Amino acid sequence: MTFLASKANLVAAVYKNHGMSEHQPLAPSFSQAESGGSQAVKAQLRLREMILAGELPGGARIAELTLVERLGVSRTPIRAALMRLEQEGLLQALPNGGYAVRIFSERDVADAIELRGTVEGLAARLAAERGVSTVLLAQARACLGEIDEVLAQPALDDDAFTRYVARNQHFHNLLAEMAGSPVLLRELERVVRLPFASPSGFVVVQADTPRARDMLVVAQDQHRQVLDAIERREGARAEAILREHSRLAQRNLREAVQQPHLARMPGVRLIRER
Repeated sequence: MTFLASKANLVAAVYKNHGMSEHQPLAPSFSQAESGGSQAVKAQLRLREMILAGELPGGARIAELTLVERLGVSRTPIRAALMRLEQEGLLQALPNGGYAVRIFSERDVADAIELRGTVEGLAARLAAERGVSTVLLAQARACLGEIDEVLAQPALDDDAFTRYVARNQHFHNLLAEMAGSPVLLRELERVVRLPFASPSGFVVVQADTPRARDMLVVAQDQHRQVLDAIERREGARAEAILREHSRLAQRNLREAVQQPHLARMPGVRLIRER
């Protein structure tokens, strides 16, 4: 597998899992889209992959007819998919009609990550103050145990990173559910839909650094600390830990835009320095 293909798979894993719960995905898989007859969803998923893999570069205007031929679907589902990707923030509407692939500033992405950390911190504080069911706590502990199994390897390959992404996202979804607030859960789902703002949005950046596993070990310790704070009903501590947790993503963002060799990575090429 080539460097680009393996990293595209990791990015796909991040976006497949971001913003979804373990049992209620926000976006169906390709097989689900096919069986449900939703050509618009199928087109949306494929277009997202094309953008993040660099097949549609930042700033490029989207040609509907080209997509019709390339994806093998009619213009109606293509238009619906383009509208949805604009809502996600990956595309921008042009003044004279049509869409272009959006380019993000480093500040845009940093603000999105900061917002996610703030909302997640609030969710953790409410969870600690209100109390959490033993069932949810048990699920969270089991999820952390699965992450420990991944990190037990002395070196992590792409498959290990992909498994980490899925388990990491599941844990963050459980934290959001612990708040017991449909309003907060809805807002958090909205936040993590912002490009690169999901908890695993920059895990792929770590995959090629010498300290890749070490960074994830630090993140895992923060996972355990916030769960401990929630169980002990220490709201302020739980909130502070998750706010600090988001700083890891901020660090990875800076590395992504400052280190030239990372510019080859899918998705990251949509980000420009301030």
